Amino acid sequence: MLKDRTVHDTTVVPHTRAVPGLILRSFRGEVDYAAMVAVSDGSKAADGIERTESVEEVARNYQHLTNCDPYRDMLFAELNGEVIGYSRVWWVDDLEGNHIYAHLAFVLPQWREKGIRQTLLRFNERRLREIAAGHSRNGPRLFEAWASDSESHWASILSGHGYEAVRHGYSMVRPTLEDIPVASLPDGVEARPALPEHYRIIWEAAREAFRDEWMYSEDEWTDEQFEAWQRESIFNPSLWQIAWDGDQVVGMVLNFIDKAENEEYNRKRGYTEAICVRRPWRRRGVARALIARSFCTLKERGMAEAALGVDAQNPSGALQLYESMGFRPVKCHTVYRKSMD
Repeated sequence: MLKDRTVHDTTVVPHTRAVPGLILRSFRGEVDYAAMVAVSDGSKAADGIERTESVEEVARNYQHLTNCDPYRDMLFAELNGEVIGYSRVWWVDDLEGNHIYAHLAFVLPQWREKGIRQTLLRFNERRLREIAAGHSRNGPRLFEAWASDSESHWASILSGHGYEAVRHGYSMVRPTLEDIPVASLPDGVEARPALPEHYRIIWEAAREAFRDEWMYSEDEWTDEQFEAWQRESIFNPSLWQIAWDGDQVVGMVLNFIDKAENEEYNRKRGYTEAICVRRPWRRRGVARALIARSFCTLKERGMAEAALGVDAQNPSGALQLYESMGFRPVKCHTVYRKSMD
């Protein structure tokens, strides 16, 4: 467990500007979760990000991190005993042979002109180089970070440190659940409820289908991640739409409703996510039919709109499908990369 680790609070990275009372320290375990949520909550308005986080959700996530030891891979900026920012790094290998060394850095808006976020970025890169030194050098080694079009501060820091935009995606919303398109599953394919004995089958079907997606990594489909998935607060199989051909999963939409988010932003939104169809059944209208069924399900649960995220360059034509189903882009997200070599 994270709380059982011994931690030494030391200044591990020199800060380039004098900020009286500032220390840079390592992760202390579960006692830091509330501070992380406070930094997130204190940043989202300035960054134009709609998210709702809780200490409980952070705790669940941090028990199942992918290729990350937070005691070595995080840095906290603390001012007079209060956390004002933090960073974290991790790594994955994708199917294209790239070694991806990813990182993030959050700092409260009122402290962003002090160079603290740049210091966190430098720590991230240094720590990732240490990690990469123990890995095979076969294939490109790439630093990676993300920013939405409203996160101008982080995007400008990344650009200033040599990162380049390599991929874009959209958050999309269908603002109404009226006028639902009529779409039927192909002959021989039927939708059936997801029962507990089906969870592993559904997980493996999604794993197979998403292997065709950009940035797919086996590191994120472990048995541990399967168990963690079932403990997520938004895990609700009663909302799912699963298409079957006999005992084979054809495709799916793993819908969910984030009640806390809806309460915070005073809306009735359901999410149509993890949309995928396995190769033998593609181009037959399966995804369209499952999305239409999802709209009906969300409407029955009292929702008034639907949302999802999409890779703008998805080769299967997902963006065009979603637009034809009434979704419209509301925010752009960018993946930034820089060669480590």
